[in-house]
Amino acid sequence: MALKLAILDDYQSVALEMADWTPVTDRDVDITVFTDTIQDQDALVSRLEPFAILCIMRERTPFPQSLLQRLPNLKLLVTTGMRNLAVDIAAATSLGITVVGTQVPSRSTTEHIWALILGLARNIVLDATRTGTPADPALPWQAGRLATGLHGKTLGLIGLGRLGVSVAEIAKVFGMRVIAWSQNLTAERAAQVGVEFAATKQSLLADSDFVSVHVVLSPRSVDLISTAELELMKKTAFLINTSRGPVVNQTALVAALRHGTIAGAALDVYNVEPLPADDELRTLGDKVLLTPHSAYVTDDTYTTFFDETVDDVVQWLAGQPVRVLN
Repeated sequence: MALKLAILDDYQSVALEMADWTPVTDRDVDITVFTDTIQDQDALVSRLEPFAILCIMRERTPFPQSLLQRLPNLKLLVTTGMRNLAVDIAAATSLGITVVGTQVPSRSTTEHIWALILGLARNIVLDATRTGTPADPALPWQAGRLATGLHGKTLGLIGLGRLGVSVAEIAKVFGMRVIAWSQNLTAERAAQVGVEFAATKQSLLADSDFVSVHVVLSPRSVDLISTAELELMKKTAFLINTSRGPVVNQTALVAALRHGTIAGAALDVYNVEPLPADDELRTLGDKVLLTPHSAYVTDDTYTTFFDETVDDVVQWLAGQPVRVLN
């Protein structure tokens, strides 16, 4: 009997196009692709119960212990990336489920962060709707907020890992001053990459014109930016979050944007994904620039993801799993 494999959350229906899956299908494996995300666990169990192999995309569908223990046929879980905090690795191990990953190119996220920064600074989205006809009173020509120049402005980085460093390099090309803080960052490390060290989170927030978040979601990073932190920022400042939604308290952010505490925010990550149609973030107009957790979604990244996913499955079938996470 053929093994059953499911590819989850293929929003753009591209998974089968981004790699050659014949090494998998030639080994008597049936592939099913799902393009939607199911939040209800009972419905998710009903869908996934027949499958021995699941190929998942980052954290789009979480796999806590409560879900894993209801999937008795599951033997291999392939996640894109070499870390997925939405998978209970310990539970998978105890249940005899092998968890493997793939490499993650970081270039696309850096590019997306700068698309967001420039989108905010240059008022791109709102101004793009004003290029039809100057005579249309509903879309007055060049009547939006003045653009914010980047040269001489301060970019504050919360987190200075590989991604933070790459963002800092581009900021310098724009002639920006770059400062950084994190709970583990040292002055010596900041100096190594040519970035100013902010002694406290509070000083970074108060000093920055743009704040970009680059920390891993963990219990100590939840609500790392909330009401008190937002009130420290300049009224002309912008916040960019491509890390994880809960790092920035959404209720506090919505209030800060409504009251003009900060000038605007660009978000690629949310507490609930996909972002619900009635989410209050969608009501903030040109105060926010929202993208659908797509910072990593490029042809180059997906080629790596799915080429290595195929290899992960083939090597596991051969009894020699690679890139094992448990």
